[in-house]
Amino acid sequence: MFVRSAAFVFPFLCASAAFAQDAPAVPEQAATQEQASVAREGDSRLTIGAGAAYYPDYEGSSHNRWSPIPAANGTVAGMSFTVLANRASIDVVPDGTGPGWDFQLGPVAVLNMNRSNRDAIRDLRVRRLGEIDTSVEVGAYAGIGYTGLITSDFDKLSLSVSYRKGISGANRSGVWNPVLTYTTPLSTRALVSIFTSAEIAEDRYARLYFGVTPAQSLASGLPAFRPQGGQKDISFGGFFTYALTGNLTKGLSLVVGGTYKKLVGDFADSPIVSIAGDRKQWTGAAGLALTF
Repeated sequence: MFVRSAAFVFPFLCASAAFAQDAPAVPEQAATQEQASVAREGDSRLTIGAGAAYYPDYEGSSHNRWSPIPAANGTVAGMSFTVLANRASIDVVPDGTGPGWDFQLGPVAVLNMNRSNRDAIRDLRVRRLGEIDTSVEVGAYAGIGYTGLITSDFDKLSLSVSYRKGISGANRSGVWNPVLTYTTPLSTRALVSIFTSAEIAEDRYARLYFGVTPAQSLASGLPAFRPQGGQKDISFGGFFTYALTGNLTKGLSLVVGGTYKKLVGDFADSPIVSIAGDRKQWTGAAGLALTF
């Protein structure tokens, strides 16, 4: 399973609460949204979701495939947690309710499985590059948001920045990820969110996932390539949530969304992208989310 593209999808299934509790944005990702309303500070909430995503075989692939996706997030004593399949995070700063500023801070962990399953890659040349061991990446994020900005007391603009670094497996390098998100309820039953993000990867990350060594070149037929780190991509996306039962703070909701990502710099020039793949990456997802 390719986690980079899929990571953009999972937040869509966690956004069923209108005004849902803000969690760190994913880079791969948008975020679960601000629950600014009905619950008093300290109340608990849980959202679970499941659906299907259509995403690239590997980061930079020109082939997409379908996969089931689970997700969950919740709030306890004003603090939020999010589990988005391959990603987990906690916001340790309790938030109040109503319009105003709020701050986010906490740990984040990602299970990076990019190109870890050769059988899931359709391009024979990329398959011949060999598998990359799954890596655990851990780090932290910080963010700031403002609720009650434009359309109502419940819309929100937020900015967050995260840094994560591989601590096991093949990847031992780091990635920075700034994300800007705007969310607004359209009614008590509908909510829309849009976001933009980027990833800045270190040199070792670029060489591991986008480089081609001389030995790999002989095996695959792709030219040797040694990329440098830097900005890896820029992404735009959004999602729409509609409550099928009750309202957006409780009950069953339908969530649909998508993301467009463009690889840039050496990452776009890598032979696994420029020759075997595509710098333009599309992801889509749809699913159901239940909020208690």
